Amino acid sequence: MRDMTPSRWSVLLGGLLGALVILVLPAAPASAHATLDRTAPVAGTILDQLPGEVTLTFSEPVRVVADKIRVIAPDGSRVDTGKPVARDTELVVPLKSGGPKGTYLVSYRVISADSHPVSGGFSFSYGEVSATASDDGEPAAQTDPVVKNAMSVARFLGFTGLVLLVGPALVLFALWPRRLPTRPPGRLALTGAGLLAVSTLLELYLQIPYTAGNSIFKVSGDAAREVLGTPFGAAHLIRLAVIAAVALLLRPVIAGRAGKIDQTLLVILGIVGLATWPISGHPSASPVPTLTVVADVAHLAAMSVWLGGLVMLFGFLLRQANTRELSAIVPVWSGWALFAITVLVLAGTAQALVEIGTLDALTGTTYGRLVIAKVALLAIIIGIAAYSRSLTNRRFVPAADPGDDSGDDSSEDEPAPVAEIEDGDRRLLRRAVFTEVAVAVVVLAVTSVLVQTTPARSAQAGNAPAGPFTGTSTTNLVKLQVDVSPATVGQNTVHLYALKPDGSGPLKVVEWKATAALPSKGIEPLTVPVLAITEDHAFGQVSLVTPGTWEFKFVVRVDDLNQSTITMQVPVK
Repeated sequence: MRDMTPSRWSVLLGGLLGALVILVLPAAPASAHATLDRTAPVAGTILDQLPGEVTLTFSEPVRVVADKIRVIAPDGSRVDTGKPVARDTELVVPLKSGGPKGTYLVSYRVISADSHPVSGGFSFSYGEVSATASDDGEPAAQTDPVVKNAMSVARFLGFTGLVLLVGPALVLFALWPRRLPTRPPGRLALTGAGLLAVSTLLELYLQIPYTAGNSIFKVSGDAAREVLGTPFGAAHLIRLAVIAAVALLLRPVIAGRAGKIDQTLLVILGIVGLATWPISGHPSASPVPTLTVVADVAHLAAMSVWLGGLVMLFGFLLRQANTRELSAIVPVWSGWALFAITVLVLAGTAQALVEIGTLDALTGTTYGRLVIAKVALLAIIIGIAAYSRSLTNRRFVPAADPGDDSGDDSSEDEPAPVAEIEDGDRRLLRRAVFTEVAVAVVVLAVTSVLVQTTPARSAQAGNAPAGPFTGTSTTNLVKLQVDVSPATVGQNTVHLYALKPDGSGPLKVVEWKATAALPSKGIEPLTVPVLAITEDHAFGQVSLVTPGTWEFKFVVRVDDLNQSTITMQVPVK
C-alpha cells in the first residue's frame, strides 16, 4: 500500500491539469497550416480594368517566400513588381500597369505561422478570357516529397534523442542505486543529447528547401539566412545552445557529484528546451498560443519521462539491480509512470480537440486518422502498463513489517539472493517493459508524421463546401460587391452594392441587370430579376438547379452613356 498515496495524488493532479487544459483550449478554434480564405480580384472574375494589386487573405499570418509569388500575364511576362508585402493575414502583390488583355495567372508560396509552407494559385481575366500562360521561371512548387519525408525522419530522431536524454538523467538523479556504475546510463544520456543535436541541425537544414519548395540539395546562403531569421530558426538555435549546456551539466551528474545548483539548472534548461518544439510548430499558431504551448511542453515532458524511464528499466535496472533495490525503485517509478501517463493522455486529448474540433474532421482527414492510430497504440501501451503495475504491486512491493526496523544496511553493497519465482517475475516485467518500448517507438514514428501533417481543422476548412459567396470587382466606373447566399443548389439571394472605383463612397446606379449561367453543363444564361433598394444597393433571387461553378454577369449602368459589365465565377454546392 505504500505506493497508493502517490498514485492518488498523481491521478488528482493529472486530472486537474487535464481538466484545466481541456476547458480552456477549445475556447477558440486552432488555426495551423494557413488556408487561403479569399482573393481580390476573385478567382475567375473578368475585369474591365487591370487592378493595381492582387490581395490574398489567409486564415492566419503568413510570411513571404522570396521569388515564389508571381503574377503572369497572358503573353507569359511577369506583371508583379517582385515586391509582395505580407501584412498579418493579407498578402499584397503590387502589379505593373499596362498589362495586355486576357487571363492572368497568380501563383504563390508562403510560410504559415506554424512554419509550414502553403502554395497554390488562381486566375482572373482582364477584358476577356484567354489561354493561361505558363510560368517558365520557378513558380510556387509543391513540397518535394523527399524533403518532407526527411523532415519526418529528423523529427523522429529528435523525439528519440529527447527520450534517451531525459529518462537516464531523471533516473540518475533520483532512482539510481549507489552501488551500480553510472557510466553506462550516462553514455546513453549523452547519446540522446547527440541525437537531439543532429536532429536539430538536420531540421534547420531541411527547412531551407522545405520553405522554398526546392530539392533537398538545392539551398543558398540567402535562403539559409532567411530561415535563421524566423521563429523556427530562433527556436532551433536556442535548442542547440540548451543541448550544449545540458551536455556539460550532465558530466557531474554522471560522476555522482551533481549539486542542487546543477540539478536546478538542468530543470530550467529542460523546460526551455522543451518549449522550442511548440514554439516552432502547430501550437504557436493557435488563437491561445500560451496555453497550447504549455500543453505541448507538458505532453513532451510526460512522454520523455515515461518512455525514458522504461528504457532505463529495461536496459539497466531490471538486469542489474537486486531484489531489494527493485523493491524500492519500481514502486516509485510506477507512481511516476501513472502521473506521466495521466498528463500525456489529458494533454494529448486537449491538443487533439483543439486541432480536430469535429467528428467529421477526426474521421475524414489524414490528421484525424493518424490521431486515431496514435490513440489505439497508446491504449495498447496503457494496457501493458496496467499489467506491469499489477505485477509490480504483487511482486516488487515488500509487505509492511512494523517489526522490521533494524536499520541494518550491511547488505547494500552486495546483491541480495534472488529466489527463482522472483527471477520469473523479473523476466515477466522485462518482457512487458520491452513491449511497451517497442510499441512506443511506433507511436513516436506516427507522431513524427503527425507534426508534418495539416491539422484536421485546417484541412477541413480548406475542403469545406462553399458557403455564402462574397466577391468584389473594380472597373473604371464602379467597384461592385456581390453577395450570393447560400451559394447552394436551390433558391439563392443576390445582393449588389455599388461603390466609386476608389472605394471612397457609394455610387448611384440608374439600372441593374444580372444573369446566371452554367456553361460546363449547357445551362444558358438565366435572367436574375433585380430590384433596386437604394441608389447603390440592389437585390435579386435566382434558383440554381445544379452544383458547379456558375457564371454570373452583371451590367451596371451609371448614366445614360456609361455602363460596366462584370463577370464573376460563383462556386455552388
